Amino acid sequence: MKTIGNLIWFLFGGLVMGLAWFFFGLLAFITIIGIPWGRACFVMAGFSLFPFGKEAIARDELTLTEDIGTGGFGVLGNIVWFVFAGFWLAICHVLSAIVCFITIIGIPFSLQHLKLAGISIAPIGKTVVSKEIAAAVRNAHAKAVLVNMRSST
Repeated sequence: MKTIGNLIWFLFGGLVMGLAWFFFGLLAFITIIGIPWGRACFVMAGFSLFPFGKEAIARDELTLTEDIGTGGFGVLGNIVWFVFAGFWLAICHVLSAIVCFITIIGIPFSLQHLKLAGISIAPIGKTVVSKEIAAAVRNAHAKAVLVNMRSST
């Protein structure tokens, strides 16, 4: 089912939004200092082209280690990102979501656009994995928190 969803998505809007992400990534790479933002753009461009069956999660949640993009510099990077590109990509995704939502059969695509709008606000420190891996990571994290809570009482 996700293959059919991704194909329909790609033909009716995913290509346009994927190209928008790619465009902002190229602009970031041109500035040299924007390479970290460009890298995030290219990851999210692929996600925007084929979002069904995938999910964006924090890298530190996946790897259990903090890196430059998941710490304080990542927060600063996301603020800079939001000012220069994230706001515009989020608006494009929200407008696309509204258009998809108007057509009743477009509601699943609308939800994908809203998911991508949220990610476009702060993509630094995130990575894209399959839904199964994201669920396993969250389940393992929840188990660790539960064990920690039980041992502290």
